[in-house]
Amino acid sequence: MQLKILVMAAVLASAVPFTVHGQILTERNISLPLALNIANAAMAACKGDGYDVSAAVVDRAGDLKVLLRADTANPHNADLARRKAYTARTFKVPSMEVAKRTNGPTDLSGQRFLVDIIPLGGGVPINVGNDTIGALGISGSPTQEADEKCANAAIASVAAQLR
Repeated sequence: MQLKILVMAAVLASAVPFTVHGQILTERNISLPLALNIANAAMAACKGDGYDVSAAVVDRAGDLKVLLRADTANPHNADLARRKAYTARTFKVPSMEVAKRTNGPTDLSGQRFLVDIIPLGGGVPINVGNDTIGALGISGSPTQEADEKCANAAIASVAAQLR
């Protein structure tokens, strides 16, 4: 019976003519040179505070664009930096904000279980106007607040390029 229904549905679907009109999308995205500038600025800001960290930049799709790891950074910092950047890009807010709004029994707490989301501070979105073109994640300083401070300093250092 189910097979008969499926066959009938397929026949009916093929008999209904439809037209799909597509269009070309124009989207802003982060370039490799800009991603490198941001990652290097983050490494310098953290080093200036005495921290050897990992810095990751993802593009507008959340794909890794640049990953830098200080020689003495811990191995897990690279993955945490990438995931913090991904989290900030996905939600278009700092990863610290995601951590706070998903903490405890809330309607949003399930977001913590999405693949690659990490509810830790240190990720910040990279915006041009209202467009989120990527995100930066830092991991390896002694606190999440210090990671976020380095990330914000890096974004501020390239503010002129984000217009």
